[in-house]
Amino acid sequence: MSTGQEQLQDYMRLPAEVLYREELEALRREDTGRIPAGWQMSPRAVLTFIAGGRAGSKVITPKYIGNTRLIEMAVATLVTDRALLLIGEPGTAKSWLSENLAAAIYGNSGLVVQGTAGTSEEHVRYSWNYAMLLANGPTPEALVKSPIMRAMEDGGIARFEEISRCASEVQDALISILSEKTISVPELGKEAGARKGFSIIATANTRDRGVNEMSAALKRRFNIIVLPAPSDIETELSIVKKRVAEIASSYELQAAVPADDALLKVVTIFRELRSGMTLDKKEKVKTPAGVISTAEAISLLTNSMALAASFGSGELTDSDLAAGLQGAIVKDDDKDKLVWKEYLDNVMKKKGSEWRGLYQACKEMNE
Repeated sequence: MSTGQEQLQDYMRLPAEVLYREELEALRREDTGRIPAGWQMSPRAVLTFIAGGRAGSKVITPKYIGNTRLIEMAVATLVTDRALLLIGEPGTAKSWLSENLAAAIYGNSGLVVQGTAGTSEEHVRYSWNYAMLLANGPTPEALVKSPIMRAMEDGGIARFEEISRCASEVQDALISILSEKTISVPELGKEAGARKGFSIIATANTRDRGVNEMSAALKRRFNIIVLPAPSDIETELSIVKKRVAEIASSYELQAAVPADDALLKVVTIFRELRSGMTLDKKEKVKTPAGVISTAEAISLLTNSMALAASFGSGELTDSDLAAGLQGAIVKDDDKDKLVWKEYLDNVMKKKGSEWRGLYQACKEMNE
């Protein structure tokens, strides 16, 4: 193994363009389609990278499992001068999709503005190195460019995560950028213009819609695509199985990948609690206050694997799963604990002998 590869293994998380470097190189090598200005591959090659397929002899793993038409619409949006807004419930792979789109199109997924209550207009436009500003006044060297300004000047893709969590004045700073494709720097008497290929991929959480509702003017600057939760249990199982295996390999967890029956149990529990109905539609169940998403199921299973590896035999047991379920579902102690108890007694207890071990372990954890 080369020194470079050893150094990469030291990082907890690799960006998509590094993690899937061989796939991206194969796609670029085999690409015969028209490549838009500023892009590294054609729209069809981007679709193959996201949805999966082949590039010559190289197998391209799917990064998003779901409706391919949604991916086509997202890629087609970025071919034009329109920005892209991905919205959906937590855990519907909005950030994961935006990262992989940026990696395929631009080769750099790291130009990110993370939306929070503390995000300011400087994060969207630019700021200053104040030591240099005080010493020499406003100069190009003292200018600290935002990720969006850097993407504009390079003709690349910038990402704006959780845009609805930002204050309205921060959101409004995007309107002129998306309309005029420039950022004015009056202190230097110049404007930074966008090169061809520039775009923004933003994400917004439907659970946070009431935090800072986006204005109609800003929404008009985006093409909006809603990413749904997995439509059926088979799709969700495929997503969970793939991501758990990838994350476990990345963390080098010394535990066996969960068996299919363990995955099925976790996904079944999450789908029933999320929908408020058992899979057979025969009984209603109360839903917890927290988010019961596919991403939470993946996190639960990887945490349970870490528990089995660190304090067990390395084989995932019902006790390991029960500990993960307790932490994932019971967030608001008073309400969620009651919801979980009712689910255990009214639903899981009746599911049959193959569920008995998990039921007993969950019951003990919830007492």
